[in-house]
Amino acid sequence: MTTRRDFFAAAMWIAAAPLTSSLLLAQAKEEKDKVQLMFVQTADDFKADATTLRLINVGKQTLYFSDRPKRIAGHLTMQAYMEEWQAGAGPDNFASDPPNATLSVYESGQAANTLTVVTISHPVIEGHDLIYHYKLIEGTMPTSGGATALFIDWIGAGGGAGAGFHGAGAGTRGVGLTGGYGGPAR
Repeated sequence: MTTRRDFFAAAMWIAAAPLTSSLLLAQAKEEKDKVQLMFVQTADDFKADATTLRLINVGKQTLYFSDRPKRIAGHLTMQAYMEEWQAGAGPDNFASDPPNATLSVYESGQAANTLTVVTISHPVIEGHDLIYHYKLIEGTMPTSGGATALFIDWIGAGGGAGAGFHGAGAGTRGVGLTGGYGGPAR
């Protein structure tokens, strides 16, 4: 037997269903519209040991860019980049969610750059050098080399590099040798 209360409860649920669907669609669109910034650092030289990599005479600016649909590009000072590593920058930052990165090192006598995929953490500026702790994900870490570029995975919408950006990005990271965002298809 259907009571009046059951009828009203069902009517309220039916009335709320389109509103709930609209909210979910709006939330999905907002997630899709988030910009994810990736970073590039260059250095004149490179050295590594079992736990740290050193970008020797690293560029004073870190480049950043995003992909479609919102193309954003620019550069920021090393100090501004280092601020993304501070735990006080919010719950989503490189300190709490270290990025993956692809290291491209020119090694004298090699036909192609050596590519190594790592997770980087704990950056420290020492003179004109930038030192990271790293964990090897893929490839072989060279111990030294020449011209070097470090391609760093994204940081998501909310603050950081420019107005409206901050916080380590959500979703899968995957810059590297075997696929994911920025790498060849698997």
